[in-house]
Order: sequence, then C-alpha cells, then structure tokens
Amino acid sequence: MAKKRFNDHPFAYHEEIELEITTLTNLGSGLGRIVLPPSQEAGQPATESGGWVVMVPFTLPGERVRARVFRNQKNFSEADLVAVLAPSPHRVAPRCGLFGRCGGCQYQHLAYSEQRAWKQRQVAELLRHLAGLEFPVAPVVPSPREFGYRSKITPHFSARPPREAGAEPPIGFLRQGTRFELVDVPACPIATPEINTKLTEVRTRTRTRLAAGEYKRDATLLLRHAEEGVVTDYDAVIHEQVGDLRLRFLARDFFQNNPFILPAFTAYVREQAAAAGVRFLVDAYCGSGLLALSAAPAFEQVAGIEISESSIRFAKENAAANGIGNADFRAGNAAAIFAGLPFPPAETAVVIDPPRKGCDEDFLRQLLAFGPARVVYVSCDPATQMRDLKAFSAAGYALTAVRPFDLFPQTRHLECVITLRRG
Repeated sequence: MAKKRFNDHPFAYHEEIELEITTLTNLGSGLGRIVLPPSQEAGQPATESGGWVVMVPFTLPGERVRARVFRNQKNFSEADLVAVLAPSPHRVAPRCGLFGRCGGCQYQHLAYSEQRAWKQRQVAELLRHLAGLEFPVAPVVPSPREFGYRSKITPHFSARPPREAGAEPPIGFLRQGTRFELVDVPACPIATPEINTKLTEVRTRTRTRLAAGEYKRDATLLLRHAEEGVVTDYDAVIHEQVGDLRLRFLARDFFQNNPFILPAFTAYVREQAAAAGVRFLVDAYCGSGLLALSAAPAFEQVAGIEISESSIRFAKENAAANGIGNADFRAGNAAAIFAGLPFPPAETAVVIDPPRKGCDEDFLRQLLAFGPARVVYVSCDPATQMRDLKAFSAAGYALTAVRPFDLFPQTRHLECVITLRRG
C-alpha cells in the first residue's frame, strides 16, 4: 500500500513555527493559534479567535514556544515542542527523565496546584460545551500523594527481537504520540516505591525468559501493590483497606489505583447519595463492592450489580467479612438491574460508575424509566459523563453538585462525581 501523502496545508512537513500557548486541552496538550496570511486562509474553516489552531504537547498556557509541525488535520495542526522561548511561571522540572517520551504522564512539568486548577476548568468547559450547562465546579480534591501513589501498573513488552543487535528489549509503556512503539521504563515515579522495587526483579526475569524464547507473542505484565506486598499474578487475591472497610478482589479485576485518596472519595459519594433522606441505594457497576459497602451504613438496603461474576463473588464475601447485612449483590448486565427491583424510586438513590465509554443507551433508558430520586454519577472520563448528562437533563434531572477528585496526579486524567436530583 502506498504511503499516505502528507497534507502540506497550511504548513510544510517539519516546518518550524513560533506561537503563544493560550490554553490546555482535556487531552493535556497546549493549544495556540497562528494567524495565517490571506493566501493561506482561503478555503480554510473559520476559527473563533481568527487563528489556525496548533496543538503542542508538553507546553503550558502563557508560554512562547518553537514547534515542529508533523501533521495538518482538517482544521488544526499537530506539532512537537522544539524549544520553550518564554516559560510559564508555573513550569517545574519533571521528576521523571522519560517525561516527554513516555506517554503515561502529561503534566509533570506543571506545578501540582496548577494541574488541579486546569482540571477544574476543563470540567467546567466540558460541562458547558457537551451538556450545555453553566454550573459551578467545585475545586479538585487533591491526592494525598503527588507521586508514588499508583498501586497498579501494567508494563508491556514485545516478543520480537529488538531492531538493534545486542539491544535489550524495551519493557514499559507506549511512546508519546505512537500506538505501538514502546519506551523502556526501569522505574515509574507515579507508582508506589514498593512497585518500583519489584519492577527491577520482574524486568530481569522477563528478559531472561525472552532470551530463552519462552514468549511467542507480545504480552503485558501486572504489578499490583496491596497489603500482602506487590503481586504479579493476575489471579492472585488482593487485600485492600479503605477506611474501616477491608476488601478482597482478584488482581486482574478493576479496582481504583490510588488507595491514598479513596477514603475521602468514597465518603463523598456516600454523602451525596444519602442526602435528602433517601432510604435505598442501587450501585449499578459495583465491582467488588467498594462504593456500595462504603455507603451501606447510610441506607436501609443496598443492591449491587456487576457483569463480572468473580467481582460479585468477592462483593458478597466482602459484605460478610465486614459485617454488612443490608447489601445484596448479583451478577448481570447493568441494563437489567431495575427489573423486579423492590425499592420505591422516590426513596432510592443510584450510584453509577461505568467504564470510560460511559453509559449505553439501554441502561440510561431503564434508569430514567425507573426514575430514582437521586443519581450520583462517577466517571474517569468527564467527556462521556457530560455527554450522558444531556439525557438526564432532558428527563427532568437537575444538577446539584460537580466535584472532581484527582486520582491521577501528573496526568490529564481525573475522576469526576456529579450529583443529580429528580424534579
């Protein structure tokens, strides 16, 4: 197949340009605009600020930068940072020597207080543009740890020999801006110190097995830090303490990866769900029971549903182990949770924490038909969350609170909790 021709309008391939960065996108890139000469503007889409948009990763608002264009899209260009000509006062030295090459972090060059301020602003912008709502977004709740917080990492490696003879095969994460190329990561500063200690051993063992030809295909490693130490077996049983709760789950099953912020996070979800005197709670994506069991003392009865049967097994065991007798869990599709549910809608709150893609239409249709008094929507992707919010607004739900939690410092990601009241 012939290589796709580079679109050289409005910039040539690898043309260097200077521009001022004015904002950050929700993907973590700096965004600036360049006013094109009249000859180049002909036939181009109009822009709100009269300039052609250029995205430059690892730059900050207020900076003057030199960048090298590598792609022209239909209405914006993408460029690599060449030099910071006038730095932002909020620029700091990244802690990781791989920052800018490894695609895992976007904000290590930005002071932590400013990371939170920009995340708060980005949630407000998504709320405005995707949900059509103007609503005050509460300040982002900070992580108790800015680094060393992540309790799970999944480094990748290829079974194919390195291109250079004698080179060590990379074991790490995707290189910034690529879909397949890996950056070798000997240590990750956002992971816990215990994980980094274990990572050295795991990398040595993996390379020995690669050299022996034991791997026939590319693979992903798992390192999860919990009470029993750092576990590398996908089927191992993990123990995690969150406030007064002691929870067990499989290492491969979903569980939030910043345990240090979880007590504050779960307490807020419980507070929002239990407000206005509702008596019953439904947790529609309950996993191994973290949110349902954290909130159970505030309700007469709790029902949880989860598609993963192993997670439901652990949710039931966790309820029993913590002496919580008012929580019932069952495996199944979240879209069928309201069939036969005995809770009166006017006295019920629903907590939803769907995958990154958000809620599917069948689930939203059944939830809105059930019509609970309150909905607490937890999401790791505010963009899909705000998209779904339009359906709640159309069904008569009013937004009462928007509170982001920074479960992922140094990265563009965050967890956002919105609360909705019916009527």
